Amino acid sequence: MPCVGRWPVAEPVALLALVLDAGVGWPAALYARVGHPVGGFARAISWFERRWNRPGGRRRWLGALAAAVLVGGTFAAGWAVEQTVRAMLGRWWWVAAAVLAWPALAQRSLDDHVRPIARALAAGDLPAARAAVSMIVGRDTDALAEAGVARAGIESLAESFCDGVVAPLFWLLLLGLPGAWAYKAINTADSLVGHREDRWREYGWASARADDLANLVPARLSAVLLCVAAGGQGSGTILRDHARHASPNAGWPEAAMAGALGVALGGPVAYDGAVQDKPWIGGEGRAAGAADVRRALTVYRRACVLLWLIAGGVAWAR
Repeated sequence: MPCVGRWPVAEPVALLALVLDAGVGWPAALYARVGHPVGGFARAISWFERRWNRPGGRRRWLGALAAAVLVGGTFAAGWAVEQTVRAMLGRWWWVAAAVLAWPALAQRSLDDHVRPIARALAAGDLPAARAAVSMIVGRDTDALAEAGVARAGIESLAESFCDGVVAPLFWLLLLGLPGAWAYKAINTADSLVGHREDRWREYGWASARADDLANLVPARLSAVLLCVAAGGQGSGTILRDHARHASPNAGWPEAAMAGALGVALGGPVAYDGAVQDKPWIGGEGRAAGAADVRRALTVYRRACVLLWLIAGGVAWAR
């Protein structure tokens, strides 16, 4: 624990971090100069993978060791930084902690990436919509029709609400700076090596399982928040369809968003020219369209406001 005998985040660290992220995001000028902290995780993960993920080796054990070193090192560094700002700044340590936690959140970035999809679809500019959605999804987008683009954007928005906002905030509230950044390390490792292809199946196994565990509570909390933000719409779809997703967690927020909007998500998806026939989530719903992407953004923003209330309430209660 970052501080023995007391809650890690007693002051409004999480609330201020959310405010900074929503108001400023991660500015392009700052990104151009120093990059983003997640980029450091990506470089470390790639360094380990090049050296340890080799044919004939003990891939599963080496992958687990790489994940443990990355996450353990990140947690230790976060703990040391948090203790340092406490010692240096006294009662105002929480302001510096919020600034350090701010890049772990992605409220603004996610909104910034989905809005161009909604605008392009509303303007009838399908090529621009495809280009915009290709920035946030891994599927083939060149041949997507309007419904496919809208569906991809909504799915990414719902899933990333958990990965990019709820989960890092959850771990920040629970374990302070070390928790937030350790989660980001786990999530980055899963996104880079936690795949089922032959190259990563064994090596990335530990990263994928750690990400599943780290998102277990946040995914379900995300679903509840989206449902509440939609005025209670979607609860039935959550209960019925959450398990239709291949991930044990991603199906929760996606089912919530599908039910909230009354649209069908999931279904056939192409990766590198190969079509995967995925189950439908909210299959009784209609095909998604341009207006649904805008509605999804509204639900998402309301859910973020609920997170602000939770973060403020936790700080007040402590």
